[in-house]
Amino acid sequence: MFHETPPLGAINLFSGKYQPNKQVFLYIYNRKTFTMSSSFEKHQKRRLISSYFSVVLSIALVLFLLGLLGLLVLNAKSVSDNFKEQVILTIYLEDSSKDVEIKQLEKSLAFTDYVKQTTFISKESAADFMKLQYGEDFLDDVGYNPLKNSIEVNLKADYVTARRLDSISESTLKKNFVEDIQYDKDLVSLMNSNVKRLSLWILIISGIFTAIAVLLINSSIRLAVYSKRFSIKTMQMVGATKKFIRRPFIWRSIRLGIIGSLMAIAGMGVVLYYVDKSFPEFELIQNQLTIGALFASVFLLGILISWWSTFFATQRFLNLKTDQLYY
Repeated sequence: MFHETPPLGAINLFSGKYQPNKQVFLYIYNRKTFTMSSSFEKHQKRRLISSYFSVVLSIALVLFLLGLLGLLVLNAKSVSDNFKEQVILTIYLEDSSKDVEIKQLEKSLAFTDYVKQTTFISKESAADFMKLQYGEDFLDDVGYNPLKNSIEVNLKADYVTARRLDSISESTLKKNFVEDIQYDKDLVSLMNSNVKRLSLWILIISGIFTAIAVLLINSSIRLAVYSKRFSIKTMQMVGATKKFIRRPFIWRSIRLGIIGSLMAIAGMGVVLYYVDKSFPEFELIQNQLTIGALFASVFLLGILISWWSTFFATQRFLNLKTDQLYY
């Protein structure tokens, strides 16, 4: 059964004029209006989703980079300590030194607060190492082994300074079976000065990058709120309070901040895992409490910046006059 479409109009037999069918034209008008309204709503919805996606992505990227910088700051000391503890203090022993004296010296060093580990190197082991290193046996030319028995001492990082190393050397040299003590003084001085300089620059860069992170996230959220400025002003004109108007915008931004923060934390976790696998000697994930505090800080920072940016962005448009919204 087919639906018969009503005629668009008819000719009046008395006046001879054409009279349009108003119902048909009203139907066509309503249909076009509905189609245009539906297309506009779909376009607005796509723009809104794109705006939310850009906000989440910007929050995630900025917090991810900021979190990596935080990991660098927190682990800068452990990395520098690892390098410092590679410095070797070598104690050369007299040929007349007895095994009992050597073992006693090793035990006394092991019980001190400043020693991490000690290794005894016999003169024979030192000769084998030099032969392996240079590819020829120098003992054949010399006729005897001129090397000395020695103890290599790795100190704890806090004690690897020129002043403390000199003090340890002086106290150890008082033993009559110790011939000499050597360490790389230039390396120690250069290492300590570079660590101080690097720590200062890391703090400066961290402060600058934090400010940039706040500004970038603030700009993204302000752009998202800017697209809703007419809706904000309309609600204000019909009597809605500022607190009532701000509430949905703030809650939406907090949700976007939470999503962005979780994405940043996930990225930081992946990077931390692979770096720890590549450089296990740095022990980056040993201090789980510090890493957990950093992740919590990134999460709270994402929420705080989102709330702060949305509050002031909506406040700005609430204080503008209607004609100022077009500029």
